Amino acid sequence: MSNLLVTGAAGFIGSNFIHYWHRSNPDDKILALDALTYAGNKANLGACEGASWYSFVKGSVCDQELIESLLREHDIDTLVHFAAESHVDRSITGPDAFIETNIVGTHTLLKAAKKVWLDENVKANHLFHHVSTDEVYGTLDADDPAFSESTSYAPNSPYAASKAASDHLVRSYHHTFGLKATTSNCSNNYGPHHFPEKLIPLCLLNILNGKPLPIYGDGKQIRDWLYVDDHARGIELIIKQGRHGETYNIGGNNEWANIDVVTLLCSIVDTRFSNDQALSERFSNSPCANATPASSLITYVKDRPGHDTRYAINAKKIMSELGYKPQEDFDSGLNKTVDWYLNNEYWWQAILDGSYRDY
Repeated sequence: MSNLLVTGAAGFIGSNFIHYWHRSNPDDKILALDALTYAGNKANLGACEGASWYSFVKGSVCDQELIESLLREHDIDTLVHFAAESHVDRSITGPDAFIETNIVGTHTLLKAAKKVWLDENVKANHLFHHVSTDEVYGTLDADDPAFSESTSYAPNSPYAASKAASDHLVRSYHHTFGLKATTSNCSNNYGPHHFPEKLIPLCLLNILNGKPLPIYGDGKQIRDWLYVDDHARGIELIIKQGRHGETYNIGGNNEWANIDVVTLLCSIVDTRFSNDQALSERFSNSPCANATPASSLITYVKDRPGHDTRYAINAKKIMSELGYKPQEDFDSGLNKTVDWYLNNEYWWQAILDGSYRDY
């Protein structure tokens, strides 16, 4: 049995990881930590409340005294670090928060883990797993090989630079102090509980509300899309079988141009409306309610500064070493995602009207 501390636990990927981990490891105990900033939504973990295996603490990864006390009091042996500012647009307009959370916060966690696990009472069976992004590698041209673990770092946004710095800090604490640590760099995640500022949930909710679907530039920027449960599955393999000090890329083997993602999303929503008349009544502002294609809302807008052209993940290392294989293709995963949002209107309406902050 393990005792996990999960940071960024109320966010999109962190909360999905907690649900996945409990299904896969029901005897383990999980301590969820989140500062509940704008993207942290405690409702994401509502199904866990009151369970004997789960507890929640509101707090910051920059609070070393708090982290140390949690590691001691809950006898934590595995720290899974999701907490991060992650929206590129926000990093352009307000980079300070990214430096504070992603760099200072990660270093604070590392200092606390070193002190409790190595300096005070040596805990031989410990692990610090750091969750990072493929954006640290920079951008690819259309014919370039996909990012591998040996690709040089070349971050192009304040967000990516802050995550690159955190990756280096984790590596340094392993090699300098002997902290048992692993890092995963993932491609773009999607799935349930995705905060509605990101491409897929933003466009889905805009379709339902009859609002424009903003596409940066020509929309031909390419991303590799990873269903969030496949990401959690990859992290589980790394925690249980990965080599300490190593980095593993986790990808979905799903390269799609942004405009093609939105076009597929529009097609799926069109089909849902044509098959379920009740949707037209629930979402009367949607063009789909009047049999107008959702794609009519596509609107091209000025590209953002430093917009990377293509991300692609080479996941051969985790596949060959740990037996990882994504279980969702993009069509099946996106259909699941659309159905989840249609069946959980209360969740995203609370975000749109701000009431989720009162949960």
